[in-house]
Amino acid sequence: MFNLYSLKGGLDNVQGFFCDGVNVGMKTTPKNDGDVAFIRSEIPCDVSARFTSNRFQAAPIKHYQQYPDGFQTNFILMNAKNANAMTGAKGVEDIEAIFKELEKYQPLQNPIMSSTGVIGYRLNQKKITSAFDKFDFNAKSSDKTARSIMTTDSFKKELCFKIEMDDGTEFTIGAICKGAGMINPAMATMLCFIVTDAKIPKKDMEELLSEATEGSFNRISVDGDTSTNDTIMLLANGASQGYNKEAFREALNKITFELAMMILKDGEGSNKLVAFEVKGARSDEEARKASIALSNSLLVKTALFGEDPNWGRIASTIGASGIECDDTTLTIQYDNLLIYSNEQRELDQEREEKAYKIMKNSSFRVTCDLGLAEGSYTSYGCDLSYEYVKINAEYRT
Repeated sequence: MFNLYSLKGGLDNVQGFFCDGVNVGMKTTPKNDGDVAFIRSEIPCDVSARFTSNRFQAAPIKHYQQYPDGFQTNFILMNAKNANAMTGAKGVEDIEAIFKELEKYQPLQNPIMSSTGVIGYRLNQKKITSAFDKFDFNAKSSDKTARSIMTTDSFKKELCFKIEMDDGTEFTIGAICKGAGMINPAMATMLCFIVTDAKIPKKDMEELLSEATEGSFNRISVDGDTSTNDTIMLLANGASQGYNKEAFREALNKITFELAMMILKDGEGSNKLVAFEVKGARSDEEARKASIALSNSLLVKTALFGEDPNWGRIASTIGASGIECDDTTLTIQYDNLLIYSNEQRELDQEREEKAYKIMKNSSFRVTCDLGLAEGSYTSYGCDLSYEYVKINAEYRT
């Protein structure tokens, strides 16, 4: 048995890890936020990572993939405002040049770079390397690090949990994350760095990170777009000597799911966080297709923003997803309120007023029971507002 406790802060609670973020002039507002950051471990780490499904993967991902299987690292360098994507071979060469300069400040073992921002521009090496004189390489500033990777995010995203086992052993897992737009359930558009002092076997890292990613970041959608830089990374240095697989699974699943919900709540201009549960499908895969179609649908998202209980958009999206469905067996509920069934196809005034009240909430659940079999799946989405259009129309300005 074990106990799981939430700790204040994020990466700063984990043994053997250090982090800091500084501003070098790439990010001008707010001025107290950094734009270049690092995570360093005094002990070489095993690393497991999942990347974007976009075929145009950014240079940092290509640089990572040059390392051999099973490599260890002791350093991650991160920057905002420039994705270093679609920059060709020069993009990777720029990373190597930056690390060559960094070696004058810190011993490096297979260093990793991660970038976020505008696509199509090479990194400004001079600005990024100017951060090295400003870094405190022995700092434990999770706050500054989390803020340094923000782009259109309106708040920082960090979490940490401590796990205490009945035998007295313990370990800690902390994480920071960024993401607000270009979020699609195909490894949602984001950067997420998870560090742990658990002595976790590499094979368990691979298994549990895949499981956690599928149950969290692969189930959220802000706008249905998938970027070139999506990254989730788990680093383990074993400093605590503690580990239990089931305890680690629960902590990792919890930390990734809560971070995913933070991304949705921060979805550029969003006001609603909605769970789309599809059940009664012929298979889990059919339920997944319909659920993701609902979380991606622009018509559904705009109805959520307008707080319009238009079940027709829900039904239409399910029918268009290509799965087997039948309007005589379908039911749709908003929370516990029946919106549609074969017997009640039209909303009467009483149910419509109740539906309006539910849709005014900041979060609620849409449950669609196809009434055919046992397949089920839940994804998560948000509304689409005027602010989303404004933010993305002015992204480069």
